[in-house]
This record gives sequence, C-alpha cells and structure tokens, in this order.
Amino acid sequence: MNDASTPVSAPIVIEILDQIRSQRPLIHCMTNIVVAGFTANALLAVGASPAMVENAEESAEFAQIADGLLVNLGTLTPARVEAMRAAVAAANQAQVPWVFDPVAVGALTFRTKLAAELIAQRPAVVRANPSEVLSLAGATGSTSRGVDSTAGSGSAVAAAQVLAQRAGSVVAVSGAVDYITDGDTIVQVHTGHELMTRVTGVGCALGALVAACCAVTESSLMAASAGTAILTVAAQVAASQTDGPGSFAVALLDELYALKPSTLEAHLMAGAR
Repeated sequence: MNDASTPVSAPIVIEILDQIRSQRPLIHCMTNIVVAGFTANALLAVGASPAMVENAEESAEFAQIADGLLVNLGTLTPARVEAMRAAVAAANQAQVPWVFDPVAVGALTFRTKLAAELIAQRPAVVRANPSEVLSLAGATGSTSRGVDSTAGSGSAVAAAQVLAQRAGSVVAVSGAVDYITDGDTIVQVHTGHELMTRVTGVGCALGALVAACCAVTESSLMAASAGTAILTVAAQVAASQTDGPGSFAVALLDELYALKPSTLEAHLMAGAR
C-alpha cells in the first residue's frame, strides 16, 4: 500500500459537476426515513434526479434502470433489508454503480453483519465515518456511538486502505479532513465546516452525491473525491453566510445549486495549501 496522498483535483471536480448538470443522472436512493427529503433536495440542487424506491416489489426493477444506486442502512426494517438485497443484486447485474453508507455499523450487531454481506457484493464506493471504517476493516477495539464517530478521520486511513483492497471498492472516510482511497492512491479533501455535523442528513446526502458522480464517470476514486469536494465547498460557502444550523441547511442547498467552477477552484486550492 502507498502511504502518499494528494489533494483533490479541482479540474476533475468541475468536470464531474458539469457532467451531472448536463446528464441529469437518475439516482435510486434507498436511504433512511430521517434524511430522505434532504437527500432528494441535495440531488436536485446539483442537477441530478432522485427517486426513493424502497419496496421489495420494485427496488430490483428500478435499480436496473437507474444511473446510480445509494444503499444507506440508517433505519432498517426486515422489508427494507429484503429490498436492499434485491436492488444490489439487480444493480450489479445491470452494471449500475452503487454506493454503500454503512450507518452505525460496529455499534449494532445486526447491521454490522448486514454490512459485511453487502460489502461482499462490491459497491463502487463505501462512504463512512472513521469509526464505521475501522469496524468494517476489523480494527481491534474500534468503537462507535450510534451514528457518531469516536475516532478522527486520520486514524482510519490505513484501515480504509485495507478495506478498499479487500472489498475491491473505493472507501471515502468523512471527517475534518476527508480521505478517499482505492487501496493505493489516497486523495485528501480539506474543505468543509463544523456546521455540517449540526444538521441531520448532510453525510447521508453526501452518499447520494457520490452516487450521482459515479453515474457520470468511470473512476470511482474520482467520483467519491468529487462528490466530497462539491458538498464540502458548498458547505464552506454556506457557513460563511449563516449563523446556525437552520439557516445553514437552507443555504447549503442554495450553494449546491449555485456552485460555480471558480468557487470550487478557489476553495479547493486554498484547502490544499
């Protein structure tokens, strides 16, 4: 494994955002009930088309016609689990890229076992917080507190590389600094703001944005890096104009909609210094 890392490429991020806006990919979101509305609005803001199809009778059929799939374990039920399994199998058969968000694995036994099962189906990207990555990689003594991480993103980089190589997937670790790796190359994203942790659904929306990026580029590494950069730059701009979580949530959607190449370039270059 390679320990060297590189800042995210602003031109690639700009190109991928442009492709989302021009192609309007259809993203099948199997996400949790707490964040479905915010996730849909985030996708609409960047130019993608969201659909929340979560029943077992339709999830497989829809996964085959979508351009990307998000599977988020936030609020599980037996019916949702059945639908997720069917959608993942159908997406793989149709070669539709899918993103896995293993919410709260390590803290709860059932979802931890389910996460291991789904990762074996080779998602394009696993997007998780540091504690979730450590747990999925089998790190001794790794812990989480529900959806909250008890570890910093830097402490999970090595585990993310191990997990990426084992799963054949890109792993994106969210934190004060975001790290994205395919098991060899490591990309860093230094943009973002603390208010992102004060609004429910921001991390879940990131998974959906990564799925949209996967739909318009063949490189899962670049897709995960671009989705992370798009959200965190928009968050940085939104936070500079607001005073608290409520106004930040609205401003974040506005900034995702209005995001310009020059804004992305300026913030990503400043973050890389």
